[in-house]
Parts: sequence; structure tokens; C-alpha cells
Amino acid sequence: MTGAAQALLSKRDPGFYDYLPYNDRPVIRWPNGARVAFWVAPNVEFYELNPPRNPARAPWARPAPDVLNYSYRDYGNRTGFWRMLDVMKRCNMRGSVSLNVAMCDHHPEVIKACADEAWEFYSHGTYNTRYLMGMNEAQERQVIQDSIDTIYKHTGQKLDGWLAPALTYTPNTMDLVADMGLTYVCDLFHDDQPGPVKVKKGKLTSMPYSLEMNDTIVYNVNLVSPRRYGDILKRQFDRLYEEGEHSGTVMCIPLHPYLIGQPYRLAAFEEALSYITGHEKVWLATGREIAHYYNEHYHAAFTAAGHTVGEAP
Repeated sequence: MTGAAQALLSKRDPGFYDYLPYNDRPVIRWPNGARVAFWVAPNVEFYELNPPRNPARAPWARPAPDVLNYSYRDYGNRTGFWRMLDVMKRCNMRGSVSLNVAMCDHHPEVIKACADEAWEFYSHGTYNTRYLMGMNEAQERQVIQDSIDTIYKHTGQKLDGWLAPALTYTPNTMDLVADMGLTYVCDLFHDDQPGPVKVKKGKLTSMPYSLEMNDTIVYNVNLVSPRRYGDILKRQFDRLYEEGEHSGTVMCIPLHPYLIGQPYRLAAFEEALSYITGHEKVWLATGREIAHYYNEHYHAAFTAAGHTVGEAP
């Protein structure tokens, strides 16, 4: 390939990771012979009624104060979360909380309930109505540091994971979270196995965080029924479980309590979760546990095996 063609291709690639075809990469073996590393990521969020304006994005579809949409999401913290928690406890599944860290001040009882079950906390920014786009490096670094400090103060946990608030980021985000000691990000949706993220300093891994399994996409975008969602979850698991016999896969279910915690949706979700957790050779893990294991055993091998788009392997 000519230099000009390579340059053209590079402009079409975000530059965060190398290309590594699914059928030709190092083989992953999860602990105890597990085929699937399974994690559940509840988004425990706080939406401000009338947040500071960001010129790039409006927080609400309706003029402020948008009481309708605010209260719809507030349902999750008041009611939906507690139903979701009960289901996950019955299925012996710990969560990895995608946390708007302001929740620690607004609803400490929710944070305590998660901590009591040994759930992980990773950062989803301060509020889900405050976006990173448009921030300079110093401002974004301050947001990340606040997450590190707040999560440690309220839970005693080191912050390992990052999912940008409302999936908004800057060109500096990946480098900053790696430089500040985090180990994984959920903002890339390109694979069913973890993979190295290209950063200037440190070691950073992309964790599979499926938009297809995300209840926001399923319910608010694709408009499927609860029974159909339960079937989707089981079919996703079955395929990844089959493929995981050859090389370990990852399955994530991202949740939002205001959605999955609606009374008529709980039964189908619990049935699917019980189905998955009832299988042998499934590692019921947290995002942190998967990322640490991958970083220790496979990050270097995957980095060595990758190649840029258009480059011969």
C-alpha cells in the first residue's frame, strides 16, 4: 500500500486500537477454564433538573425545567434500583457500577447498598447531564481526579474503570485516564474480547460493554418487549459460550434502574440472568477483575499481534 493510501486509511480510524481479526489472535483462557467472563454494569446515575449548559448538547429534549424526563430517571434511584438489586442478589451476581459520582452525596444509601454486596464502582463522570466535550485537558483531568477521590472517600475502592458521562469524551480522554492510573475503559464498542488501547503512558484495556445488550438501546431505541429482551440476552450468551470453548469471550449487560427496574420488566430479566449464572464455566466477575486478569496475562500478547488498518499482518 502506498504512503498516500495508508494516510487516507488512518484518517478513517480513531487510532485507539490496532486491527486484530477475531479468528486469528492469541487465545484467552479465563480462570478455572471459564468460557465466558460475565459482568453486569448497572448505570447508577443522577440527572440534574437544570444543569449548566453545554453548547454541544442539550441535556433534555424539552425546555427547562423538564420535570417529565427528570422524574422518569429519578424513578431509578427511588424504586427501580432496589428491585434490580434484589434480582441480582437472588442470582448471586455482583455488579460493576457505572457511577455518576455525585450520587455519593445525593443518595448515599444506594452507594452503601452496592458496597455491602461487594460491588465494584467505576466512574461515569460527575453527573449524566455534564458532558466532557469542549473541556480542555486541565478541566477533564479535574473531573477524573474528582471521581478518583470521591469513590475512594465513600467506598475505599481504587478507581479502575471509566465510562464517559453520556458517552461524551475529548481527544485527551484515553491518555488521561491511563496516565491517572485507571486500567480499563468501556467507551469503545468494537469487540467481544478485551483489547489494548493505544495511550501515551500506562497500560489501558478496552472492556466489552455491549450497546446491543444495553437496556437503553433495547427499550428506548429498538422498542422490544421484556420477553424479547430476555431472549436476546440468552441468545447472546449461548453464542459467546460456544465460541468461548476455543478462546475466552466477555459478555456484559449494561443496565439502567429506571428502565430494567420497571415492574413488568423484572421477570424476564431475572429469568435470563438466572439462565446465564446457572451455567458452569462462566466467570461471574467484575469489570476490574476481568481487566486486571487480561492486563496481566494477555495485554502484551495482543499488543504484539495487532497491526494497523491496511498493514499486512
